[in-house]
Amino acid sequence: MFGAKIGKRVHLFPSVRIAIPWNLDIRDDAAIGDGAILYSLGSITIGARATISQYVHLCAGSHDHRVSTFDLLKPSITIGAEAWICADTFVGPGVSIGDRTILGARAVAVSNLPDDVIAAGNPARIIKERPAIRP
Repeated sequence: MFGAKIGKRVHLFPSVRIAIPWNLDIRDDAAIGDGAILYSLGSITIGARATISQYVHLCAGSHDHRVSTFDLLKPSITIGAEAWICADTFVGPGVSIGDRTILGARAVAVSNLPDDVIAAGNPARIIKERPAIRP
């Protein structure tokens, strides 16, 4: 696993692309979909029972545009427990997605999202609160 921390019963599609696996922490029962990119220059933590759908790009790296040398930046990404990051989304460097939050298909998250919301769009905006799941 090249230093990655992978919990129990994690499902990773064989087409998932991972950069720098020792910066990756995937908790129990999480799923990472077909074609997802986990660009873990900085740390990426994916919470228990979270779903990262197909073609999601988690990008924990950028460059400092404020200096002429464009120094490498490695801000962490955190995906909360039971969150659902829907198909073809982008989560930028330094972004935290809250527990049980849903980030809608093709959204672009460039700022933090709290627990228990549904967000969509580019840039992602909160649409509404996520209702409690009933058994």
